[in-house]
Amino acid sequence: MQEEIVIVGAGQAGAQVTQSLRQGGFEGPLRLIGDEPHPPYQRPPLSKKFLAGEVGSEGLWLRPPAFYSINNIDHIPSTLVTGIDRMAKRLVLENGDTLSYGKLVLATGTNARLLPLTGANKAGVVTLRSIADVDAIRERLSKAKHLVIIGAGYIGLEVAAVAQGMGKDVSVVEAQDRPMKRVVSKTVSDYFAKLHADEGVKLLLETGIEAIEGGEKVEAVRLSTGDSLPADLVLVAVGAEPNDKLAADSGLDTDNGILVDGAAQTSDANIYAVGDCTRFYSGRYARSVRMESVQNAIDQAKAAAQALLGGEVDYDPLPWFWSDQYDIKLQIAGLSEGYDDTVVVGEPAANKFYVAYLKDGTLIAVDSINSPRSHMMARRVIGEPWRDDLLPDA
Repeated sequence: MQEEIVIVGAGQAGAQVTQSLRQGGFEGPLRLIGDEPHPPYQRPPLSKKFLAGEVGSEGLWLRPPAFYSINNIDHIPSTLVTGIDRMAKRLVLENGDTLSYGKLVLATGTNARLLPLTGANKAGVVTLRSIADVDAIRERLSKAKHLVIIGAGYIGLEVAAVAQGMGKDVSVVEAQDRPMKRVVSKTVSDYFAKLHADEGVKLLLETGIEAIEGGEKVEAVRLSTGDSLPADLVLVAVGAEPNDKLAADSGLDTDNGILVDGAAQTSDANIYAVGDCTRFYSGRYARSVRMESVQNAIDQAKAAAQALLGGEVDYDPLPWFWSDQYDIKLQIAGLSEGYDDTVVVGEPAANKFYVAYLKDGTLIAVDSINSPRSHMMARRVIGEPWRDDLLPDA
C-alpha cells in the first residue's frame, strides 16, 4: 500500500500537486488541508475581475468540489496546521488534533506584508490576499469616496484601476521614485504612471506614510510631506512575505522562503514544498530565487509530484507573470534583475510595445504591453544572444 501524502495549503500549488499525483498514477491516501472554507481557487483575479464584481467566487474555483471526491482527494477546509512533529511524522492542528503523514508537501503561500504604522489597526485599513479580504473591501468600497492605496506594485495599481472605474477618488502613495520599480524598467514605469494619471488616479511618488488618522475608523492618511489625504478606505499593498513559519518552527531550512532543491524537497527527505513559499537555486539565473506567480505554483507542483512518484526532476523554470490594468495587459517573461541594457520596440504612445532586457548581450527578460506575440516568442528565446530579428515587431 502506498503511504499517505498530505498537502498543507489548498491554493493553486497545493491543488496542482493532488491533480498531478492522481494523473501520475498515485492511488494511495491523499489529503489536502486548507485554512479557508473554499475549494482551491485562483488568486490573480481577486484584485481585478472579482473585485469589480465581474465574476463570483465560484468562477474562481480551480475545480468543482466534485473533482476532489471523484478522485478520492480528501479536501479538509477551514483547518489551520500549527505544528509539524517530524520525528513522529504527524501534523498538529489548531484544535489540538493530529494527523499522520507518509510524505508531506507544504504549499503555504504568502501573507500580505504589513506596515508598522500608527493607526494601522483602525477599521477600514485592509490588505488583499483572499476571497474574504475582497468581500470586505468591496463592501467598504461601495460606500467609500476616498481610497488611499499604499504601494504602487501590481496589486496596488490593479485595485486603483478597478476603483477608478467605479468613480472613486483614488490616491496611490509609493516610497520609490516610480511605480513597479522592483520588477520593470523606467520605460514601463513611466508608461503606467502616465496611464493612471490620465485616468484620474493621483500617484504620489517618493512619499512616505507617517500615520493613519481617525477615531475607530480611518479618516485620513498623514504623509511624510506633512500633508494629509482624506480616506474612507486604505489598502496596504506593499508586497507579500513567504508563509514559512510552520516550516521554520519545525526546524526546516528557511531563508525568506522554505529552501528546496530541484525536486522541491526540503532539508527533510519526507517533506516537500511548492509555490510562493519556496526559495530555490536557479541555474538559469545563477542565483537563489523566490517566485510569486501562477506559473511557478503550477510547474513546481508538477515537479514535486513527479519526484514523489519516483521520477528524476531538476526544476529550473522560465518564469512569466501578467497584470491587467484598465484595458492594458502587461506580460512579463523572465527575470530582469541585473540587466545592463534595454531595447524598446514599438511605441508606448500607441499602447503597444515591449522592452527587452539584456545582460552582456544576452536576452534575460521581456516586458510586453498589449503585445502577446512578443511575449509568447520571448518565452522560447530568452537566454539567446540579442539580435534585431530575435523577436517580432510589437
